[in-house]
Amino acid sequence: MEINKNDLVYIKPNLAIEPLVDNWYAWPHLISPATAAMNIKERHLKIMQSYVQSPMIHAAAVKSPKMLGGPFIDYDGKRVEEIQGLINNTESKCADLLGLRDDILALHELLKKEAKGYSLTSLYPRIPERLQGLVELVYDVNNQPSFRFFEPLLYQTNYYNESLQSFNLFLVQDDDSRSFVLSTPKLPDDHILRVNLPLKSEEIDILFSMAHTPRLFGEIMNLFYIEPGKEALFQSFFTTEAPRKYVRYTGDGILTRYFGHACILTETKSTSILVDPLVSYGYESDISRFSFDDLPEEIDYVLITHNHQDHILFETLLRIRSKIRHIIVPRCNGGSLQDPSLKLMFQQLGFQNIIELGEMETIEFEDCSITGLPFIGEHCDLDVRSKLCHHVKFKDGWKMLFAADSCNVSPRLYERIHEAIGDIDVIFLGMECEGAPLSWLYGPLMPEPLARDKDESRRLAGCNFEQSRAIIDVFNPKNVFVYAMGMEPWLKYISSIKYTDESKPIVESNRLLEYCRERGMDPERLFGEKIIEYSATAVTA
Repeated sequence: MEINKNDLVYIKPNLAIEPLVDNWYAWPHLISPATAAMNIKERHLKIMQSYVQSPMIHAAAVKSPKMLGGPFIDYDGKRVEEIQGLINNTESKCADLLGLRDDILALHELLKKEAKGYSLTSLYPRIPERLQGLVELVYDVNNQPSFRFFEPLLYQTNYYNESLQSFNLFLVQDDDSRSFVLSTPKLPDDHILRVNLPLKSEEIDILFSMAHTPRLFGEIMNLFYIEPGKEALFQSFFTTEAPRKYVRYTGDGILTRYFGHACILTETKSTSILVDPLVSYGYESDISRFSFDDLPEEIDYVLITHNHQDHILFETLLRIRSKIRHIIVPRCNGGSLQDPSLKLMFQQLGFQNIIELGEMETIEFEDCSITGLPFIGEHCDLDVRSKLCHHVKFKDGWKMLFAADSCNVSPRLYERIHEAIGDIDVIFLGMECEGAPLSWLYGPLMPEPLARDKDESRRLAGCNFEQSRAIIDVFNPKNVFVYAMGMEPWLKYISSIKYTDESKPIVESNRLLEYCRERGMDPERLFGEKIIEYSATAVTA
């Protein structure tokens, strides 16, 4: 249907925003300047150079189930000249960041050679020029040298370059057509509108507020530069048909809805909490799922468990930014390369009211409290502290634990936590217990590659059966939900996971479900969507 400039229009429910940094899908390590520098050099340029040299090897690897999530570009061996153009563009536009990466490695080398336990004062003049005034040199108590960034200052330099940011707008039609985001840069496409605005732009909020509040089509068109020939594409993003109206929960209990992966929405009649937002789009599918239409028009608290791309998904977060009243994030350890500040990152991206929460700290709200519990494991033994399990205690007494991918490698930890907080009624627990090796995510940050056997031993893994059982035995829950498994097909472009019945996470989680049933609990491995209502006396699924 033809839309005129004076028509009141809404965005279609399957309109996606794909955030980009230097033509690559934006995830947290591309926002903080130091981690961006390392990834652009050690991930992006290496993958693109490999593709230009051997495009058909990439084309074959992408088709192999064993290679899912590998460093292979998904353009069927074609568009080689365009990828070479991206290489040239990156080397030019990202020259400052590439130089920053070189100086970070040079500082590592300086400390390795010169810091032998004596005072570090004499090394400050020898810090590489790009890092002068941006780092502090330190020893740990074992006299191992290191350094930390003054990260707020790092964002004030030209290393944080918003001109590298942009976003794509397009309609998502199915679960299968998107390439794995960490391996394939985003080239132009007839079905995609590229918008060259930074990710903090208010235009994003205005556009996606039209999910429920219509605007004149002419007004919204004037907000964006639409390149010639793309007018019809832009028009296809909108409809004059009003969406179904969201009905807020008004009961006296707690309504809990599973949106897929680790995304849980809990509502009381006065408070809404959304954990690790990752939301599917509204389109025809054989698999039942909630979409953006199933979110309230205002979300009181967004809880972030940890800084991995399947738990901080800007694609979802930017789309709902205007709905969010507060974001609660784990406190980081203050300037280490592998653990950038989530608070600073969200501030740079235009989010408001960001609350940092530490371990065993509690925030009290009108009808609930949120306590940050220690999150252990799953980060390849790196010193990453921006990770929390969230313990939510509601006014009527119900207690929920969102444990995400925390791996119970130290059962005594949860015994000590139980001594402080007691039993928990409902536990959401991740059991993706194989996990990728350290190099898959953190490799670009390492000054020297790990030996293969060491790399394979340090994995991004959640709980296995024995580790999960120990948590269940400690907290004695009524309900146990296995989640954050990356099983939903609409997550493939983020997680690259595909299980069979013989896959270790399925086998281990089946064992846990059976164990919980034997103990009289009500367990489930979540998939697709799920609604549960909790009242003072009963559970309704």
